[in-house]
Amino acid sequence: MIPTSVEILNKDAGALRVASVNVNGIRAAYKRNMADWIAARDVDILCLQEVRAPDKILRDLIGEGWHILHAEAKDKGRAGVAVLSRTEPVAVREHIGEDYFAESGRWVEADFDINGESFTVVSAYVHSGELGTQKQEDKYRFLQRMNVRLVELKNEKDHVLVVGDLNVVHTEKDIKNWKPNHNKRAGVMDEEIAYFDGFFGEIGYKDVARELAGDVQGPYTWWSFRGQAFDNDAGWRIDYHMATPALAAKAIKSCVDRASAYDLRFSDHAPLVVDYQF
Repeated sequence: MIPTSVEILNKDAGALRVASVNVNGIRAAYKRNMADWIAARDVDILCLQEVRAPDKILRDLIGEGWHILHAEAKDKGRAGVAVLSRTEPVAVREHIGEDYFAESGRWVEADFDINGESFTVVSAYVHSGELGTQKQEDKYRFLQRMNVRLVELKNEKDHVLVVGDLNVVHTEKDIKNWKPNHNKRAGVMDEEIAYFDGFFGEIGYKDVARELAGDVQGPYTWWSFRGQAFDNDAGWRIDYHMATPALAAKAIKSCVDRASAYDLRFSDHAPLVVDYQF
């Protein structure tokens, strides 16, 4: 049984399907039937965050048919990001470019050739943060480094896609309960949001899912496992596809694969799936 009640997202001929999901531990996600979701979605490139497992375990679970780029975190059981692809990358880079984050398991880049065009995919996992702690300081340092790397990538390449759990809501449309959280919780602080104003403003990336969804509330990608958040759709939109303008113009469809019931979720995040027509 497919453990999600997803919108039917028929894949057009020649489209490239890219999905991103924070799995909240790949072993736990597979115990909750994540493999059934993968089998049903015909994904070409699958980006994971919070893998939280050694490389061998990830490869054993994913199985044959995938090229796997995986950056483990130095701290066992923490973070970890991956890019899984049906075609082999032509080049890979395994961290964001600052030694402080070299073994944090939060950033990997893979370059592909898609119908003769260069295409770079980044799987990113921004710190969740915690106000008044080193975790929050690390989050701001990582976001500042993203400012640098996003500009570098955009200046080097036409088709760049940064996906993942970026752990910041950009606007009131991206969280169910704005007022009780705004400037009170990590992820909803004006100082964090200002970075996203820059990503989607001066730096020039596009928020693909938002542009395809329009000016609507959500669709959310994360709901706490606690309480009735999922049943009440009290969610946060913190998972993104951030694309350079030339690539964003190729985005034709997007879907959040929200499970049909709380007990059918394989993670506290839902996959964000986008089709690009090259």
